[in-house]
Amino acid sequence: MQLAVWTYEGPPHVGAMRVATAMEKLHYVLHAPQGDTYADLLFTMIERRGKRPPVTYTTFEARDLGKDTAQIFQDAAREAVARFKPQAIIVGASCTAELIQDDPAGLSEAMGLPCPVIPLELPSYQRKENWGAAETFYQIVRTLADKSVVREPREGRPARVNILGPTALGFRHRDDLVEIRKILALLGVEVNLVAPLGATPEDITRIGQADFNIVLYPEIADEAARWLEKTFDQPAVRTVPIGVGATRSFIADVAELAGADPTPALGDTSSRMPWWSRSVDSTYLTSKRVFIFGDATHAVAAARIAREELGFEVCGLGCYSREFAREVRAEAARCGIEPLITDDHLAVEDAIAAAAPELVLGTQMERHIAKRLGIPCAVISAPVHVQDFPARHSPQMGFEGANVIFDTWVHPLVMGLEEHLLTMFREDFEFSDEAGASHHAAHSPRKASVQAVSEAPVEDIPAPAMADDDGTLWTVEAERELKKIPFFVRGKARRNTENFAAAEGRRQIDLETLYDAKAHYAR
Repeated sequence: MQLAVWTYEGPPHVGAMRVATAMEKLHYVLHAPQGDTYADLLFTMIERRGKRPPVTYTTFEARDLGKDTAQIFQDAAREAVARFKPQAIIVGASCTAELIQDDPAGLSEAMGLPCPVIPLELPSYQRKENWGAAETFYQIVRTLADKSVVREPREGRPARVNILGPTALGFRHRDDLVEIRKILALLGVEVNLVAPLGATPEDITRIGQADFNIVLYPEIADEAARWLEKTFDQPAVRTVPIGVGATRSFIADVAELAGADPTPALGDTSSRMPWWSRSVDSTYLTSKRVFIFGDATHAVAAARIAREELGFEVCGLGCYSREFAREVRAEAARCGIEPLITDDHLAVEDAIAAAAPELVLGTQMERHIAKRLGIPCAVISAPVHVQDFPARHSPQMGFEGANVIFDTWVHPLVMGLEEHLLTMFREDFEFSDEAGASHHAAHSPRKASVQAVSEAPVEDIPAPAMADDDGTLWTVEAERELKKIPFFVRGKARRNTENFAAAEGRRQIDLETLYDAKAHYAR
């Protein structure tokens, strides 16, 4: 384990909590001490859910360690079943409770509870949140699915599908599901069930009635989908419909398995991204360098969109989930770069600084990193904060999701150009900080202060002052000129100039050095 101020994933019991919170009439009995109950805030504060997670904590204290903590767990389980009357419960231990080895699985099995009990063995010190969510969903499906189910013949009825993967605290899962349902309706495909999100344990029993599965989020649903394919002979669509091209491929794959005509769904004309990518305006953003980091599903999709649909150059690509590193490595090879597989945010920050991209696409942490480095950023993947659980409809999947991606990615770069223009004209009287807004007639510009011009002889005027008195390399004039360079390439210009000055043996960077460096690198 590693002590850090930030983690991309929580322990695996948080993943189990995401599945339990997404489902209905399922309860999670978590053997955990006081202090391990923080996860409730993830759902009520960040995701802004209207109800708290269906979790009962044993909340044993330090003084209980000398007593029978196993009895505390059994009492909590009985009270939870009596109070909430769930159709099923899942039981497990937090990373701290795991150390006392009370075995919630064995304890609950011996209790004879009046509902199915699904034990979870989640190794907190070897695995993390997404794996915990996938393992929990797999165990729920494996335990509750009615293996005696026989599918009806396909003749005379529409195809049925299970949509697998959406959970609580997922990045735009709720909104993605709306878009997927729209596509399936256009194809005439019935939804047998969606799970985990909104499903009950009784719903899971009929999961075998579907003709095939759609794996929307492989990190959550891939393991369960493989078991369903083996047990019920259900093929799976694994194309993730993020971006225009992937959405079209997804429609074709679903139509093939459903025996449907894809034309109605492919005829959607709501996406603006293809039009814009063909327009003259898009040439401003062609070959912009972009650094991408997140979970594997969203990172790979983002790299494909950037490369194939927007004409960006992917200069960095990585993910924090080692279980899906193979997919990221394959996409990085197509981009001609080395992948970054790590859960250390400091390594990610170093990689971004070294790549000097013009746009960063990542998680909440990459947003902070980009802000510190002065680079535009858009969030594309969990983990995220409250601003990325918008109240409005804001999907990532389908044709409408492509519109949202277009807005989210392109606007930071376009607004960056506007900011650069404002900076260039800052000294102009009309754009000065002293001037009021030009469209507000009541706010007339304040009189600009004019500094008196020195009448001293030229030789008496002091040399350009340093920006600081601590030996800073740049003069004030050079720093002022550097700020006229667009902020999304300013860092690279600074580094190039400093490298040039070091190579030339210049101890100070003034205007002449800045211009000489510009000419040197322009050759």
